[in-house]
Amino acid sequence: MLGFIERALANGVERIQIREKDLPARELCDLARHVLSMPNPHGSQLLVNTRVDIALAAGAHGVHLTADSIAPSEIRRIVPAGFLIGVSTHAVEEVRAAEREGADFVVFSPIFSTISKAAYGAPIGIGKLREAVQSVHIPVLALGGVTAENAAECLAAGAAGVAGVSLFQ
Repeated sequence: MLGFIERALANGVERIQIREKDLPARELCDLARHVLSMPNPHGSQLLVNTRVDIALAAGAHGVHLTADSIAPSEIRRIVPAGFLIGVSTHAVEEVRAAEREGADFVVFSPIFSTISKAAYGAPIGIGKLREAVQSVHIPVLALGGVTAENAAECLAAGAAGVAGVSLFQ
């Protein structure tokens, strides 16, 4: 995993999310601190998945939440200025709610068919991505089945960018 992160940092990936749900808190914090100490020539930002406490303790740039997490506006009360808050969303109304509640950006998925997002149902598709983008003023990133071949479709629909795991491996 650290090799993937090292390559992402070297290649200037804008944001890297540490998403180790099963790691104990101490190890997750150590991992985040280790990543933050790696060479970062392009100023990539590090986000920790759901754990505001770990993100703050490690000095990460922000946190990435689920749509049913505590509202970003509540988190803003305890984090420093400039702390990024992203939210995972799976419906246009969740995108709108995330913006209303103070998210800096959302990740909208699954756009295309992918095994990793099968639990969220059928792919949302480019049409819903376009609708989500047009319904808010914050950046919407496309996730789920995004490949080098179809990423341009997401950008053409207005997505601010794409997110993924296998895409960057």
